[in-house]
Amino acid sequence: MASAPPHYTPEALKFLRGLKRNNDREWFNARKAIYEREIKAPTQAIVAAINEEMLRFAPENIQPPQKATFRIYRDIRFSPNKKPYKTHQGAWWARTGLEKTSGGGFYFHIAPDEVTIAAGVYMPEREQLLAIRRHIEANHAEMRSLLNAKKLKSLMNEFDGNKLTRPPKGFLPESPAADLILNRQWGFSTKLPADAATKATLVKEIVKRFEAAAPLVAFLNSPLSSKPRKPLF
Repeated sequence: MASAPPHYTPEALKFLRGLKRNNDREWFNARKAIYEREIKAPTQAIVAAINEEMLRFAPENIQPPQKATFRIYRDIRFSPNKKPYKTHQGAWWARTGLEKTSGGGFYFHIAPDEVTIAAGVYMPEREQLLAIRRHIEANHAEMRSLLNAKKLKSLMNEFDGNKLTRPPKGFLPESPAADLILNRQWGFSTKLPADAATKATLVKEIVKRFEAAAPLVAFLNSPLSSKPRKPLF
């Protein structure tokens, strides 16, 4: 009999709720074994299972589980918030070759009160942002088609875009892509109830959203990658 796809147990949510209340090293270190067993190990197993599915629709974004999985430790060096731990566990599938930058990719995290699933470009570097805007302007009809894909819109919600109030330097207000170029990020996200993390359908729920968003992610990465992408039209 086949084993169920990887997912979390209720103990994982219990741990994250406890961490949210007790975000300090003493509490965490006393329960580090629980974190390793209930959070870190399942996350890497989930990433591996999603990688297998992504071979079909986003092979260029497959990442080793240990690289895709974020550390639970916060970087507090320059932050006024000195709490040492994140209260969620996330994973990020960057495009191969863009791992150290901020190209388009796929993301999910488990938190005490939700599961978040997202895909797109969230914090592109300055040069990337310019390249994406130029690409969108030259291919705005294709971009609109991707953003209006019925399946994608039925599964996720479009980013608000963190929009500028006026066109960025080098772009005209009368550009046919002006509304899209105002954005500083492009993509889709959704939130599921926390208990979705404890069900055997978790990988399926993530994968169907990643697959729906894959054409948009590929479009956004096209000007950032050395490999040419075949346009839809």
